[in-house]
Order: sequence, then C-alpha cells, then structure tokens
Amino acid sequence: MKMIPRSFLGRTILMVLIPLIVALLIVANAFFGNHWKRVHATLARTLAGEVTTMLNFMNRGDEKSVQMLAQDIGINVSIHEKLNRPKHNDNNSIEAGHLAKELQNRIKQPANIYIDRAKRLIFIDIPIKDDKTATFATSMYRIYSTSAEVFLIWVVGAILIVSILITPFVIFHTRSIRNIAKAANKFGRGMDVPGFKPSGSSEIREAASAMITMKERLNRYNKTRTDMLNAVGHDLKTPLTRMRLAVETDSVTKEDLLHDIDRMSEMVNGYLAFARGEMPEIEQSVELPAMLTRIARDAAPKKKIILDFPETPALFYARPAALTSAFTNIVENAARYAKKTLKITETDNEDSVVVTIEDDGIGIPDDKKALAMQPFVRLDESRSDSTGGTGLGLSIAQTAIENHGGQIFLEDSDLGGLKVRVVLPL
Repeated sequence: MKMIPRSFLGRTILMVLIPLIVALLIVANAFFGNHWKRVHATLARTLAGEVTTMLNFMNRGDEKSVQMLAQDIGINVSIHEKLNRPKHNDNNSIEAGHLAKELQNRIKQPANIYIDRAKRLIFIDIPIKDDKTATFATSMYRIYSTSAEVFLIWVVGAILIVSILITPFVIFHTRSIRNIAKAANKFGRGMDVPGFKPSGSSEIREAASAMITMKERLNRYNKTRTDMLNAVGHDLKTPLTRMRLAVETDSVTKEDLLHDIDRMSEMVNGYLAFARGEMPEIEQSVELPAMLTRIARDAAPKKKIILDFPETPALFYARPAALTSAFTNIVENAARYAKKTLKITETDNEDSVVVTIEDDGIGIPDDKKALAMQPFVRLDESRSDSTGGTGLGLSIAQTAIENHGGQIFLEDSDLGGLKVRVVLPL
C-alpha cells in the first residue's frame, strides 16, 4: 500500500493510466502477439524456400542460376573453404528461431545462423560438397518484423499523450478540492475566507456550496444561541425585579404574581422549544392534511378555517414532532392575528410539497418580513402590543423547515394579511 500515492492527483492519474495500460497489453497480447508470430513464420518460410532453391542449383552445378536468383531476391551468396565464426550461433534467438526450424525441415542438414545486429544483417552458413561452406547473407528484415517495436513505441507514446492531456484537468480539480479543504479548515476555526467561491466540476461546486450553506447555518446557530442567552437574561430580569420589589414593599397581589409566573413560564418554554428545534428525530410517514387540520382547529376554534388539500396528498417523510412544532407556530401565529378567516392550502408538485397559511389580519410590511424571521424579534409596530411572546415562533418554524431541506417565505395574502409559504422537498 505504500506504493499507492496519497495525493488525489497521483491516485487519479493511476486510475486512468492503469486501466489504459492493461487494456493496451490485452490488445497487444490477444491480437498483435499472434499477428507478429504469423508474420515471422511467413518470412522464415519464404527465405528458407529461397535458400533451399539456391542450394539445389548449387548441387546441380548451376552456378549461373544461383547468381541470377540471388541477385533478383537480394541475397549475397559466397563459397568459403574456412570461416571464422563465433562458437555459438543464433539459431535459438527470437529473430532466427523460425528460420532455423524451417531450414532444418527443408535441407535435412545443419545450418548455422549468425546475426549482426549492429548492421542488421543475417548470415546463413550451410555445408556443401568438397567440405566447403555456402554463406547466404541478407537483411535481417527478411526474417524479422520491427512492427512489434513500433507498436510498443506507439503504446508508450499513447500513454504519455494521455498523461499530458489529463494532468491539467486533474490539477484543476485537485486545486478546487484543496481550496475547499483550506476553506473548511478556516471555517472550523471560526474564520472567514474572503473571495472563496465554488469552482471545478458540478459535483465539487455542489460540495463547496453545501459547505458555504453549512457555514452560514453554523453562524446563524451560534448567533441565535448567543441572542437566546442575552434574551433570557434580559426578559427574565424584568419580571424577577418586579416580583422582588413587590415582595419587599408588600404591594404584591396573588394575581400579579401568577401573571408574572405565567409570563416567565411562557418565555422559558419558548426558549426550550427553540433550543430543541435541531434535536435529531427518526423520519416517519406524515399526512400533512390531517396534521394541518388538527393544528388549525386547535389554534382557531372560533374563526373561519378554509382548507384546500389535494384528494390524494403526496406521501411525505419527515420528523413528525419537529414538523408539527413548525406548523403549530405558524398556524398559531396566523390565528392570533387573523380577524375572522384562516386559510391553509397544500399543493403537490413532482419534487416538492407547498403549504401556504394565510390570515386576514394586519400583515407584515415588506421591509420587515426578513426581520420577522430572526429570533427574539417582536414586530410591535405591525402586530399588537398585547400579544406578548418571545419572538421565537417563526424562528423555530424556520429551523425545523430548513432541517427538512425546505424553505419558508413571508408574502402578502389575498385575504389582506400575511401568507406564509412553506416549500418541502419530496
């Protein structure tokens, strides 16, 4: 395993080159190997036949025919009484192996083959009458094809060309992944990365975008937790101070104390609900129409409720408690400010479910819709001063909806009040 590169660049190049090399070797062995053997066998049979023919002419004493044939086929023929040759011939070499077998089958006498690889020549020594030796000299290409060598060169060249072509693309993708790693490292230490943008392939861009979204959620998570602590200290200080002062001055009544206690309980419950908004929960099949109907009837028993659901609602999987809490906050918020009418609609698309909750109340001005989604914000100018609350309802709903991969939007309703549009992916 130590031979495997640790970098993404090295491993990617190996993933491309190793299959390419294996494929080329299989092709070379299956096709070119057999072809190369057939070519060499054919060349050896041809040259052996020519040498045998010239030997037959020599044995009949027809020297003129030998010279004419040798000249026509490009073979130099010479007769020697004594030759100074190496002790070991090349009969068993790759180049001359086929020729040695063919000559042995044809002339029925020993033939010694010598190869001068520097000059690319082949010499065939065959004993003849009168203790002389006939030497047939010709080009080594008459028995050996260099196409295999050319093929290997092309194989190596193809691998080099592919390596040169893929390396810039791999480097580009590696740089994108390295940038994501650096940004994630800085994000993990609470630092910002100015100028960081998704780059590379669509998958790498998607990963970078997801990391940016995660960073934004973490920042919002940390901010809301800090705001929650500040709000707890601020909101609980007032009723506690009032209760202490009333007890010390003996000017408190039972109703006043119960009112302050109820107010503190409401705030604490709201903070706890907000803190539990991101706790894990097992997903289950949820019937949105039944859930929304039950929530609406509990939240607005004395107001007109308009329900518009599809006959066969889409099968939706969610975390029931979290989703119920989200819609409960939205519907109760709409019911609190609705004058007479509350309307809930579900629209099923191919890839999403859209739920809208509308009321005929005062609504929220456009310039304060974004502010309404922030935790611990009370829009006293657009909502009644007597409503109370901790300003966490829509924030709790937004957290739960986003944890389901959805989005929540605040818009103007045709009824005159606020329309909350929730988009959940299927």
